[in-house]
Amino acid sequence: MEVTDKVVVVTGGASGIGEALCRRFTREGARAVVVADINEALAKVVADEIHGVAFKCDVSEEEDVMRLVRFTEEKYGRIDLFCSNAGIIALGGVECPNDQWQRIWEINVMSHIYVGRAIIPGMIKRGGGALMITSSAAGLLSQIGSAPYSVTKHAAVGLAENIAITYGDQGIKVFALCPQAVRTAMAGPDGGVAAVDGLMEPEQLAEAVIEGLNKEEFLILPHPEVKTYMQRKTSDYDRWLQGMRRFQARFIAGRPLKK
Repeated sequence: MEVTDKVVVVTGGASGIGEALCRRFTREGARAVVVADINEALAKVVADEIHGVAFKCDVSEEEDVMRLVRFTEEKYGRIDLFCSNAGIIALGGVECPNDQWQRIWEINVMSHIYVGRAIIPGMIKRGGGALMITSSAAGLLSQIGSAPYSVTKHAAVGLAENIAITYGDQGIKVFALCPQAVRTAMAGPDGGVAAVDGLMEPEQLAEAVIEGLNKEEFLILPHPEVKTYMQRKTSDYDRWLQGMRRFQARFIAGRPLKK
C-alpha cells in the first residue's frame, strides 16, 4: 500500500520509531498524520512540525484507544493505516515483579488488542484498511536479558498473524514490524545485545517501513539478517537454542546487563 493521501495514526509517535514514522509518512504525502502519545507536549511538538494533529493517549487504557479512533474517524472520516507502535521494555527474567509483567503486558500486547477492537469493524465497513504492529526481532527470535520483552513481543507477532488470517479476506492488511536495535531512548546509546548487526537510525527504519508497506508483505524486517536467523531457528530448534546460550555467555562476559 502507498501512504500518499492516506489518513495515518501512530501511537508512541512523539519519539523514537514513532516520531520517525510520523515524519516519513508526512514526507510521503499522507493526507493526515495523527501523533498519539502519552506525552502530549512532545506529541504536539512533532505534530506542529509536520502539520499533523497531536492526541494524548495512554495505550494501556482501552477507553483512550477508543477515543483516539473516534476522534480520527470523526475528523477525517476514516483511518487508512493504524501503526500500533507504542512499547516498553523491562529487564530480567521470570523473577521480574508482577507489576512489571503486568505493565509491559498491557502496553506491548493489550494495546494492540484494543486497537484491533476499535478499528477493524469500521475498516471492514469501509471496504478495507491496514494495521501495522511494531513488534521486534525479539518477537521472532528472543531477547537476551529480558523475558518480559521477549514474551510480549512474541505475543504481538502472534496477534498480528491471527488478525491477518481472520480478516485478510475482508480487506484488512496486517504488517508486523520486527527490527533489531534502533537508536532510541529505549535501546540505549549502543543498542545492547540487539545491536549484534549494528544500530539502525530511526530514519532508516522508517524508509524500510515504506518499502515494506509498498511490497505488502506481512513481515517488515528492516534488518534482513533476521530472516536468516528465523530460518536457522525453525530448521533446528535445539541447535539454535545452544547457539543463543553461547551468544548470551559471550555477551554477559563482555558487558554485563544493567538494570
